[in-house]
Amino acid sequence: MRTSFPYISALLITMLATPAVCSAAETAKDSATAKTDTKAAADYGIQPGDVLTISVWKEEGMQNDVLVRPDGGISFPLVGDVSAAGKSVQQLSALISERLAKFIPDPVVTVAMKALNGNTVYVIGKVNRPGEFPATHYVDVMQALSMAGGANPFAALNDIKILRREGGKQSAIPFRYGEVESGKHLDQNIILKGGDIVVVP
Repeated sequence: MRTSFPYISALLITMLATPAVCSAAETAKDSATAKTDTKAAADYGIQPGDVLTISVWKEEGMQNDVLVRPDGGISFPLVGDVSAAGKSVQQLSALISERLAKFIPDPVVTVAMKALNGNTVYVIGKVNRPGEFPATHYVDVMQALSMAGGANPFAALNDIKILRREGGKQSAIPFRYGEVESGKHLDQNIILKGGDIVVVP
């Protein structure tokens, strides 16, 4: 049986085009993931314990790794003390640029995260692996419970509390595991902040 030349040509074109289509799809997926990661990094609020790399373009000796102090502040040459906690890297960069403008014309300041040491959450109580867990990405309550190995059989899953300290005051946020597990009241499954404590009684 003879196969027509047009059929073979069409088959070859399809075979050659398929990897290109797959490659384009993978590139688009990678691009979307990168955009999501970039947005997450831009939205991240700096925490005490984080390490930042701060540099000023074309300025000798103006590149330092800076530890965010427990009070949320940092120190940088010519700038002095600056409150960094809660700010994004873009906001902190703009603030440092504003301070440096008194000494350096049109300073170009870059602030980058070097270590997310401050973004730590804690899970205590009746879980299999209680302890502190560095959160290198956004972590919700269910994910934190999973990181802690899940609850043990004696846990009161509908009486879980998230302890959060803000502005010098501590609050207790209720979390009912059974409701979230069944797909109800999913707004309880909040994104945890650095320093939050998940208490499983």
